[in-house]
Amino acid sequence: MAISVVMPALEMAQETGKLISWLKKEGESVAKGEPLLEIETDKAVMEIESPGDGVLAGVKIEAGAEVPVGRTIAWIVRPGEIPPGDEVAVESGRKTTLASVPATAATSTEPSANQPSTLAPSAQAVKISPKARRLASERGVNLADVRGSGGGGEILASDVLAAAESKAPPSPAAVDSGSPISRLMAERTTQSWTTVPHFFVTRDVDAGALNEARQKLGPEVERLRGLKLTHTDLLVALVARVLLKHPRMNASWTREGVHANPEINIGIAMAVDDGVVAPVIHNAHKAELGEIAVQRRELAERARGGKLRQGDIAGGTFTISNLGMFGVDAFTAIIIPPQAAILAVGRIADRVVPVGVGPEARPGVRPMMTLTLSNDHRVVDGARAAEFLRDLVEAILSPHKSLG
Repeated sequence: MAISVVMPALEMAQETGKLISWLKKEGESVAKGEPLLEIETDKAVMEIESPGDGVLAGVKIEAGAEVPVGRTIAWIVRPGEIPPGDEVAVESGRKTTLASVPATAATSTEPSANQPSTLAPSAQAVKISPKARRLASERGVNLADVRGSGGGGEILASDVLAAAESKAPPSPAAVDSGSPISRLMAERTTQSWTTVPHFFVTRDVDAGALNEARQKLGPEVERLRGLKLTHTDLLVALVARVLLKHPRMNASWTREGVHANPEINIGIAMAVDDGVVAPVIHNAHKAELGEIAVQRRELAERARGGKLRQGDIAGGTFTISNLGMFGVDAFTAIIIPPQAAILAVGRIADRVVPVGVGPEARPGVRPMMTLTLSNDHRVVDGARAAEFLRDLVEAILSPHKSLG
């Protein structure tokens, strides 16, 4: 049976993907899991694997084309098998799906010149993505006046935005609209900030033991792995292990409510040209420090080169954003939905603080670090967030207990 190759949705709110290149030629054999094509999204260029074994056939899209998510772009067939015919739109209410039918069947559904159409106006309309329909409503754009740029004339969000901009009065000065990734960041952060009920808890922590752990464990990681251990590596390991005791902090908000994630996958916010990405270290609670360090470096290299893969950015359940290397003392970060929280980490800097407890406390200089936890109030409450941060601070004060 033929297997369809579709334009995948690699990111939240992604509507289209750009086909960069086919890694196999039509008629060539391909194995399941073997790299088949390269797709460019607003974040990166990613390799997409073959969904099955067989022969690449019925290639519909050439390199360079922008394709709506979910659209079939080729088929994997058995040797000698003929790929299915073209796709036609099947619209039910406001949801448009794609059905594969033989070309003769598709053409037979068209009304003849002497036969009046019996289709309802909504069924005859050009396909419209849900996001485009919402934007049109918000910005007062008449969809009948919009020319779709998607496959088959589908109206995309970008078409609605362009139509809205054409109606707006000209700006007195030129404005840089930014790169695709910066525009995507603006859209996603706005969506998160306006739809997710954020609240924040903050703690200062003595990072002396964390520095000592890096000095003690770093040489072994460098000897075995050939790279330097960072504070971020240590924090990824500690956060993941503390999350084991606080599964609600590792949960996600969905339409059905709170979803408990079976894995602990830590995203690390990384700066790239014109934006930020958050590639993911999967099952971080099971990974050794050296493994975390290697994955972090590989993800950073692919992120800087725009070569992140689908699995690199998928499945995150909690994110760490560390701006300490930029000299930032403290900040608050915006949650990445559907995650429930993100941890903002400031720099380690010497401060005068009380050293000791009670009457014995004396002023002293200690390497201090500020942690700010942003939380989704639909998933966690203040007490849960405070308990998690309390246990994380204890882990940072005694990292050897968690890391061995």
